[in-house]
Amino acid sequence: MARRKRNYKRTRNLLIALIIIFSVATGFLIKLCFDLAPDPVPQGPGKVTATNPNHQRETVSTEPPTETTRPEPEHVVSTATIGAMGDLLMHKPIFDDLTKYNAAVQQADGSYDFSSIFQYISEYTSALDFTVANLETTLASEDNGYIYNGYPMFNCPDEIVDGVKDAGFDMLLTANNHSYDTRLVGFRRTLEVIRGRGLQTLGTHMSADETKWTVQDINGINIGMLCYTYATGEAAPGRPSLNNNQAMSEAGLCNYFNTNNLEVFYSEVEGHLEDMKRAGAEATVLFIHWGVEYNLEENQTQNNMAQRLCDLGIDVIIGGHPHVVQPVELLTSTEDPEHKTVCLYSMGNAVSNQRKGFSQVITTAHTEDGILFTVTFEKYSDGTVYLSQVGGIPTWVNKFRNENGKDEYNILPLDDSTRALWQEKYGLSDTTMDVCSDSYDRTMELVGAGITESNEYLAQQKAEREAYYLSLVS
Repeated sequence: MARRKRNYKRTRNLLIALIIIFSVATGFLIKLCFDLAPDPVPQGPGKVTATNPNHQRETVSTEPPTETTRPEPEHVVSTATIGAMGDLLMHKPIFDDLTKYNAAVQQADGSYDFSSIFQYISEYTSALDFTVANLETTLASEDNGYIYNGYPMFNCPDEIVDGVKDAGFDMLLTANNHSYDTRLVGFRRTLEVIRGRGLQTLGTHMSADETKWTVQDINGINIGMLCYTYATGEAAPGRPSLNNNQAMSEAGLCNYFNTNNLEVFYSEVEGHLEDMKRAGAEATVLFIHWGVEYNLEENQTQNNMAQRLCDLGIDVIIGGHPHVVQPVELLTSTEDPEHKTVCLYSMGNAVSNQRKGFSQVITTAHTEDGILFTVTFEKYSDGTVYLSQVGGIPTWVNKFRNENGKDEYNILPLDDSTRALWQEKYGLSDTTMDVCSDSYDRTMELVGAGITESNEYLAQQKAEREAYYLSLVS
């Protein structure tokens, strides 16, 4: 037993000695390899490469890297600004000069020229990267048995689309409560005319198989867009009644929601969002026809719907239908507190014949007001996209008797930075100049606080984002 113990100790000591000898030899070999290896050449922070092909030692500066050798922080590489205007509400006094009206739009030979409506706003709409408006009429043509008409069953000459296109608009929203005023023939022909003029449509479809959304590449930023309208009834799934009139004869031709069953709407939007993201959407805008006409504030239904859409991840909501401007609100998702949504509840009218005193329900001049609402997205060099700014230029519809004795309608951009030029530029009397100032004040009273709050938040987020990017390379 004792001899076995001594043999164990001798064996252990021998093994320890061999391990020490092996470790020393290994260390010597490693040092020899490092001495013979070529020196690496620094190529910027965190990077090294082999020496030159001749394996000659190169002189390497021991000076700390200069500012120019540091990687550039992530930065904005592209911006996309989208503009949206409200209802192109084509009342008959705007375009008819052959019956009891005296419209400047209709020419002596019976043709139509809508350019005068947009002559002042086009400077702004054409300068934007992508511009949208809501077409609140159909284009059935009189050849299909429908007369040109305004309220309650709208049907307008095709030339309205020429005026829109020449003013720099890119897309018309076609889902609203008047989309089916001239039944299926006018519904489909409206899309044919708009698309035939080279503009895009959103919200209604030629067939149920058409994609219900779009992803627009705007300056390299992919913006997913949806458009919906409320329905007043539903004959069957996919067949809404849009204006308390006959339900659509075919299903799947219009994006709509029914306030009696909003869960169907939310589920549908969620599916479209997933599809748009798969198609490359990096941000989302939803246009929606909702609310109560002539109400200067959104109602509880709009509030609830906006919150759910925010929770689903929509970045911007732009509403229409009330024919007056409604407030802007910055919403916070209840699902993800980091996500916020900017919501303009109503853009008001872009152009209409709804004047103060037009009817018993129109008791103020708010129906003469509108807004060119803008949202700007930025893409950074790492591929991320953020909403960076929102804005709005109030508009007012000037109806007047022109030098030819015709009634002319002009959309006037009330850009506060050019206020000193309004009177001369638009040919306004002192009285009308005061009316413009009042219109500007009315609109800013409704949207000013929301736009300011949104921009303060967005500016703060951008500052924090860029400070973080800078910290990564400092």
